[in-house]
Parts: sequence; structure tokens; C-alpha cells
Amino acid sequence: MTDTVDEVDLPYDEGASMQKKIEALQERLEVLESQNEEMRDKLLDANAENNKYQQKLERLTHENKKLKQSPLFVATVQELNDDGAIIKQHGNNQEALTEVTDEMRDDLSPDDRVAVNNSLSIVKQLNDETDVRARVMQVDQSPDVTFADIGGIEEQMEEVRETVEMPLVSPEMFEDVGIEPPSGVLLHGPPGTGKTMLAKAVANETDATFIKMAGSELVHKFIGEGAKLVRDLFELARQEEPAVVFIDEIDAIAAKRTDSKTSGDAEVQRTMMQLLSEMDGFDDRGDIRIIAATNRFDMLDRAILRPGRFDRLIEVPNPDVEGREQIFRIHTRSMNVADDVEFAELAEQVEDASGADVKAICTEAGMFAIRDDRTEVRMTDFHDAWAKIQQEEDEDEDVSRTFA
Repeated sequence: MTDTVDEVDLPYDEGASMQKKIEALQERLEVLESQNEEMRDKLLDANAENNKYQQKLERLTHENKKLKQSPLFVATVQELNDDGAIIKQHGNNQEALTEVTDEMRDDLSPDDRVAVNNSLSIVKQLNDETDVRARVMQVDQSPDVTFADIGGIEEQMEEVRETVEMPLVSPEMFEDVGIEPPSGVLLHGPPGTGKTMLAKAVANETDATFIKMAGSELVHKFIGEGAKLVRDLFELARQEEPAVVFIDEIDAIAAKRTDSKTSGDAEVQRTMMQLLSEMDGFDDRGDIRIIAATNRFDMLDRAILRPGRFDRLIEVPNPDVEGREQIFRIHTRSMNVADDVEFAELAEQVEDASGADVKAICTEAGMFAIRDDRTEVRMTDFHDAWAKIQQEEDEDEDVSRTFA
């Protein structure tokens, strides 16, 4: 009987050669699969790169389209009538009569700012113009100072709360009595007595928008710029009311008027005139309270001190003995103080010290403890701190006399 083909064994050499070919083909297949995987990754990267360039192309196309558009000009609506709107273009003060749609007419009113094209047609209404410096002065986060952190001026604190905080928190009390709440309060007194801290406490205790500024920030080089910033500040306060406007070092813009002819003095006086107008002008101030502070009360112009502008003139003096003791206790609440520390005795010793001086004494006493590698502050540390602060004050006075 003859064997079938399947049963016939191939020669050894031929079978080994076939096995090598199969192994070679398998290796080749693995290489191709690896190359295929690599090409797939490159394709994904290329697609991602293509998408990125596609987005860039769309952005550049959009910017190119905007650049090809006609520019828009800023104008102010002067009057609305049956024929349309009379507008005045900024820069050249050119007036023009232009048509407006019925839909836009309902939203427009005189003094509104609008954008117009080359043919002076109104394209859109613009937001009210407010100097960005005015918005920067708005306090977004309340200070961490409360009335509990202020000592020695309880009477002044009560007056500030009656003048500023109470009208904002309980306006119905004034309505029931039938009186207008005080419109503003001026804090005056020596440096370091807590005037600015009182304003910070008001900002913390009320939910009103708090806007702070320094008088020097309202003094500018160019004519009209300071007055414009004052207008923008009060416009911001009206937009955000109820609001509290705090003007620190108000003597920088509210000093007594003189016959000086210099442009600088004239610009400061223009700024003060604008401030007086905002405080007690024809326009209703609304639910806005004003706090101002100065340590040069003698320099202020009489016009700004009259009732209607500042209804309360509150003197904030240096604390008495009891006040100094209270301030010592406030500023040492978080300190590790030794049992031998007597705050009443310290308050007697630091005569004529302001609240800021007492705070500096507490800080310096803690520094003496740190230098001695101690965690406890002793009575001697407070004595040394007071002596050091007095020495520094004497040196500052000597320097001032030298350059006087």
C-alpha cells in the first residue's frame, strides 16, 4: 500500500528551512505591528497639532476680520426727539442727528455713552465711564479690625456708630423720629490715636460697600484729573450703595484756600470744590456715608467743616490711663505674658503714649523675649521696650531740628 502525501516526511533540511522562514515572518509581523502602532501614535499627534493650528487659524481669521471692520467712535447722547438722537462725538465735539431704532430708543437717555460708526449711526450703548483707579479703591474684603480691638476711645466709637453704622443698619429709627441721619463724620486728633482703626471697624461691622482713599491720591498733575476721580468715586459709591467712603489725610485736598496763583494750588482747590459739591450739592447723595480723618485739623478749610458736609466733628485724643491699660490688655491677648506684668502700672508709666505707641511697646517687649530665647514676656521687657521707643523718638526729634 502506498503512503499518502500527509504521511510523507519532508527531509530534515527542508523542514528546518521552512521553520526559519515562519519565524522570520513572525518577527517581520511583530516589527510591522510595532511600526503600525508607532504610526498610529504619530497620526494622533498630527491630528492634535492640526486641531491646534486650526484653532489658531480661526482666531487669526476672526482678528483679521475685526481689523478690517470700520472703527467705532465714542459719543454722548445730547437729546432724543422724533427725528432720532442728537449725539456729540468725543474728541472733536462734533454734533450730529442720527436715527435710532425703536428698540434702542427705549434704552437710551440723555448723557448716555454710545458707540457710533463712520456714518455716525449708533451701533451699541456703552457702560457708564468710571476711572479704573476708583474701582481699585473699593475694599472687596472686610478688614479684620472690630470695635473690640479698639480701646480707650469708647465715647468716640459710640459717636461713629451713631453717625455711620446706625443709619445703614437701622434707618427706620431716624424715620420714626423724623430726622435726617448725619451725613458725615470727621475724625481729628494726634497721630496714632485710632482714627483709621475706627474706619476699619466700621467696614468690618457693616455690610455696606467700603471705599477707601487717601487725600494724596486725589492730587494729580493734569488739570481736572483730580476732580474727575472724585466724581467717579462718588458715582461708584452710588452704584454700590449703601456705601461708606473713607478719606484718610483729607488735609491734602481740603486745606484752607489761599491767594496762591500756582497751577498746583489751583488744581488742589478744584479738586476740593468737586468734593464739596459731591458732599452737599444739588444731586441727592443717597445712602452714602462719609468718614474722613486728619491730624491737621487746623489746616482744614471752613467750607468743608460746616454742617451738611461733616455733621460730626469728633476729636480722637491720646488715651487716658484707663484707656492705655485697656489697650495694653487688647494687644497682649495673644501674648504669653508673665504673672509679674501689671498693666495698670505700665499704663501709669507710659504717660502721653498714643494707642499706636502702646501697640509698639507690646511688640518690642515680645522681641526682647525672643532675643533672650524666652517664650514668656516679663515686666522688664515692657520697661526696656518703652525706653527704646522713647530713645528713638528723641533721635527723630534731633534729626528734625538738624534739617529744620
